[in-house]
Amino acid sequence: MEHEVIARCRSVAECTEEPGFTTRTFLSPPMHEVHQRLRAWMEQAGMSVRIDSAGNLRAAYSAAQPGAPPLFLGSHLDTVPHAGAFDGILGVVLAVALVEKLAGRRLKFSIEVVGFSEEEGVRFGVPFIGSRAFIGEEVADARVSDAIRAFGLDPTSIADARAAGNALGYLEFHIEQGPILESLDLPLGIAESIAGQSRLAVTFQGRQNHAGTTPMSLRRDALAAAAQWICAVEREAGATAGLVATVGRLEVEPGATNVIPGAARATLDVRHADDAVRCLAVERFLRSARQLAQWRGLSVSSEPLLDQPAVAMDAAFVAALEQAVTGSHYPLHRMTSGAGHDAMVVARRMPAALLFLRSPGGISHHPDENVLPEDVAAALTVGMHFLEQMEARLG
Repeated sequence: MEHEVIARCRSVAECTEEPGFTTRTFLSPPMHEVHQRLRAWMEQAGMSVRIDSAGNLRAAYSAAQPGAPPLFLGSHLDTVPHAGAFDGILGVVLAVALVEKLAGRRLKFSIEVVGFSEEEGVRFGVPFIGSRAFIGEEVADARVSDAIRAFGLDPTSIADARAAGNALGYLEFHIEQGPILESLDLPLGIAESIAGQSRLAVTFQGRQNHAGTTPMSLRRDALAAAAQWICAVEREAGATAGLVATVGRLEVEPGATNVIPGAARATLDVRHADDAVRCLAVERFLRSARQLAQWRGLSVSSEPLLDQPAVAMDAAFVAALEQAVTGSHYPLHRMTSGAGHDAMVVARRMPAALLFLRSPGGISHHPDENVLPEDVAAALTVGMHFLEQMEARLG
């Protein structure tokens, strides 16, 4: 079955906005084909399938008795630009495979597989649209509502995305997206917590002018200031253990070869497992930007895009996952996730746990992203043990 899981992930990777690459943003046209392919596998497994008004794909496998609480399994269906085949989608396909392994057996709880419509934040700059709607948070601003409507859904009915109030919890399978498990030669890892994130837009405003006639001493070059600040961010982040900071996007105006840049807008992504360390780092980075701008005779402004606190996974769910790993005769490793995941949002509403699969080469957010068949098999074995533990907990 592990080879089938991998083949299905690669099949979904064909659904893309860009031929030759896997790029699939929130409710973009190729998401229709994603839903169609997943629906076929879900219905084949005996699940009833719907799409809620946030664009989340929902597949329910009923319990032995009506009214039983649900256990949610899933991850996200969107991607970053030029993505790999496994980030997000692996968690959804693995969840469907677990239901298939039940072979029609009904449990004391229902299983609902959720393919979240958006996690990466690529289309509108703010992540977790799907999972925030799932826990009942407001997500439908004008842009999101327009996208939902264009996809053929009704944004005024977005409350139907909210999860049932009697849920047992949520379990997410995900590739690690880093090198730790591979360095330890381990197939799986349990996330104890997910690092907090700060995302900001930082804009340096200088003075646009002619590149040939303006002496170097009289320039107010916004791009030069941004470049100097980016290097300072890299240097300062490297001096703090566990801190990572990234400038992932830079927009320059007017963007002509013979014009001194008048404005440079950069994104800043800062992460750490300790929220106090993260917030202090953001303050240092912004203070550095102000000092550089003052020295160069520019102005600088910042706009917060996301402030996501660090999130601990549910202790009881983590313990159950530990038992599932050791009971499956795999080595146990606990870790912190540096990447954000839907589990960190869902944890605000219900118990949540996150199981990592090794990422060969530590590569993710890249076309070379991969997963090993033996690790997928390990995740399926652990997943089945986890379901048995949930069954036992219900008596």
